[in-house]
Amino acid sequence: MKQRVISGVIIAAVIVCFGLAGGYPLAALMMICSMIGYQELGRAAGFLESGEKINILTGLALGATVIYYTGLMILQSRWGSAPDRLVFASDLFTMMIIVTAFISQMAAYVFTFPKYKAEQVMASFFSFVYAPVLLSFVYRSRALPYGIYMYALVFVCSSVCDTCALAAGVKFGKHKMAPVLSPKKTVEGAIGGVIGSALCALLLSLLAKRLNPEADFGVQFLIIGTCGSLVGMVGDLAASAIKRNHGVKDYGNLIPGHGGIMDRVDSILFTAPLIYILGVFLLGTAKL
Repeated sequence: MKQRVISGVIIAAVIVCFGLAGGYPLAALMMICSMIGYQELGRAAGFLESGEKINILTGLALGATVIYYTGLMILQSRWGSAPDRLVFASDLFTMMIIVTAFISQMAAYVFTFPKYKAEQVMASFFSFVYAPVLLSFVYRSRALPYGIYMYALVFVCSSVCDTCALAAGVKFGKHKMAPVLSPKKTVEGAIGGVIGSALCALLLSLLAKRLNPEADFGVQFLIIGTCGSLVGMVGDLAASAIKRNHGVKDYGNLIPGHGGIMDRVDSILFTAPLIYILGVFLLGTAKL
């Protein structure tokens, strides 16, 4: 428990410091976490053999990750003052990277046949989208107008939701939400998590309005907080399902008391892209 608390405090400090810094430091952090998370998925899913640090599939995916984040940083430096163009360019670049990564994985499958099974190639491509691409939306949300609030909402809809869901589940929990995947999660806990996230999102909107009087986003933040917390629960359960399918307890042991990177970002991987999408459509892309 002591290790878990200490690690939690360090993680919280890193989240705050890099969130305030934004820009290149945050992008670099997300890139490193993405690469570690992809490797963890590789060991769990079996396209990276036990004791093997890298192979053709993982080398291609890790290379694509470096190119992807480097490209996002270049686009941010080029179009940071024009959010509408930045969103368009970044979305197009993301699509290009995903398609290129898929073709490269299939090329490796074809030219090394029969070294890899089709299931391994599909797992490698899935893991590239699941970790590096989805996690990039933490950085991309921070690059939006009012980005510091979008960034904060990512963690409101994940960490705050988890805390409120746990408290509500302990106090009122009776009906199991996913008895096979997570026996301790209850419907009542989930409701408490959603309510807690929505309220915190609303408080965050009040803070935003106080610091930026033109930022009157109470309704929008309430919608984002509610939707983000719901999707975050799906992300949490999805990560549990993958671990169950592959018979692993934790994705890794990098973080004492918490497991691996993927054990800590499971819900964030789902909330960050949704908050980015909702931020673009509900708040617009007009620069401050």
